[in-house]
Order: sequence, then structure tokens, then C-alpha cells
Amino acid sequence: MLDLSIVIVNYNTRDRLLECLASLQADGMPAENGSPSSEVFVVDNASQDGSADAVAAAFPQVTLLRAPRNGGYAFGNNLALRRARGRYNLLLNPDTLVPPGALATLVRYMDEHPEVGICGPRLVRPDGSLDLACRRSFPTLAIAFYRLVGLSRLFPRSRRFGRYNLTYLDPSQEAEVDSVVGACMLVRRAAIDQVGLLDETFFLYGEDLDWAFRIRQRGWKVQYVPQATVIHHKGEASRQQSTAMTLAFYDAMRIFYHKHYAHRFPRALNALVEAAIWARCAVSLLKNALRPPARRRVGT
Repeated sequence: MLDLSIVIVNYNTRDRLLECLASLQADGMPAENGSPSSEVFVVDNASQDGSADAVAAAFPQVTLLRAPRNGGYAFGNNLALRRARGRYNLLLNPDTLVPPGALATLVRYMDEHPEVGICGPRLVRPDGSLDLACRRSFPTLAIAFYRLVGLSRLFPRSRRFGRYNLTYLDPSQEAEVDSVVGACMLVRRAAIDQVGLLDETFFLYGEDLDWAFRIRQRGWKVQYVPQATVIHHKGEASRQQSTAMTLAFYDAMRIFYHKHYAHRFPRALNALVEAAIWARCAVSLLKNALRPPARRRVGT
């Protein structure tokens, strides 16, 4: 068994993918210079930009899986996770850059904390600002409400209103959290064997939250580990299909709610929650329609 299996799911992000793989190579992945023993999978979800051929030519040591269709993020990851041999499995976005030593730090942290099932690094944008999604709480009714009505943005330092992205915490502070983000999420194989693979009901977004929810239910901890930093060029691919991605974001919110929370509440309240989700989606789509393409976002 290897220490680490790295899984990158790609869809039409060839240039960023090649940069990501080059950063892994500079980090000593696959293993060299004392780095963890590792394997790297790239799952290409039927891209049309030549991504798969470019990887095959430039990185022959990478295990390339060409999916016959774009079945979504969970679908693509699961293709590789079924073949992964690592004690730890890393979900990594193709629009990330991994500085030297970052993954070794995460592996060492997991080795030293056997109660931890998932950990994630501090994710930063190219300008050095924190990617807020790298440490999150589960979207309970209250937490989702504070986000949907904008209270989390108005009062980011509040322990009540800032729980969605834990904006009241110091970014340099290690913390136990509900979830880290699938853009860079290290998961213990023993935990995966207990709960199963990613839920392919989620096409894009939400599958990482769902995985963390299920793994925490089995008694494992989830940790934000800022001792490791990874760069995330977030949003560049999603802006190209902002309407479809926004719909997927709010649909993931709906799926997560019905899977984990709806059974606790009466049917009328569940209908109201779903209506609120789609109303907020409509607002997001309208905002994006009024923005220039370069400024469009997902889930705002």
C-alpha cells in the first residue's frame, strides 16, 4: 500500500491541469526526496480541449483515466478511488498549485492524529486572500438561513452569523470543523472503507460536504490544517458556464438538505426550504446576468 493517492478530475481545464501536475512534480510526487510514496490519477470527464492527450504526452507517469462521459465530480473521483492504493486519498482540483512540502505536511498530520478522518490545508487565492470554502460548517437550517439572507456577509466576525465559512476564526488557527473543501481534501482510506465512496447523486458541489457528514457520523474528526498552504485559482472554469454551475450549486444544497435534514421537519417546512433555495438561485442568476462575463460567480 502507498502513502498517498492523488485524484484530479478534469473537465476542459487543460492549461491549469498541466500547471497543477507540474507543481506536484516539483513537490516530489510521485515519491522522491523523502516525499510520501504516492500515485497520481487524472480522470478526464470527456473534455473537448485536448486535456487527456496533453497529460498523456507531458506526464506519462500519471495514471490517466478517460471517462466516456462527463458524469460529474463525484462520478469522476469514484472512477479513480476504486483503483487507489493509498492509505490516504487526496481529492485535488486541477486549478490548484501545490507548493513543495504541502502534501507531506498533511500526510504527516494524519499519521500523528489517527482520530482524524479528513483534513484540508489553508487554500489561498493567487492574491494571497483566503478561499473561505476551505473550512465550513454544515448548512443547517439556521446556518443556511444566515447565508441566504446575507447576515453571514454583514457580520463575518459573529460566532452566530459567521458559521457557514467560520469567518470568525483566525485563518492561521488549526481547528476541528464540519468540513473542508473538495478542491483539496485528504481522506483516510479506512474512513472511506467504512462509509463508501462519494455520492454520485451530486453532480457538482455538495458531494464533499456529504462525504464529511457521513464520515463524521462514524466518529472521525475533520480538521483544518493551516500549516499546509495550497493555491487555488478558483472560479475560472465555472465562470465559463456560470448559469449551469449556479443551478448545480443550488441543486446540491437541495439534495443535501433532503438527504440529511428533511426527515427531522414537517413536510410544509421542507417545501418552504426548497422554495427559498430556488428563490435564492433565481436572485443569483439575475445578478450574474447583469455582470460582465469575467465577474460572474457561482452560488452568490
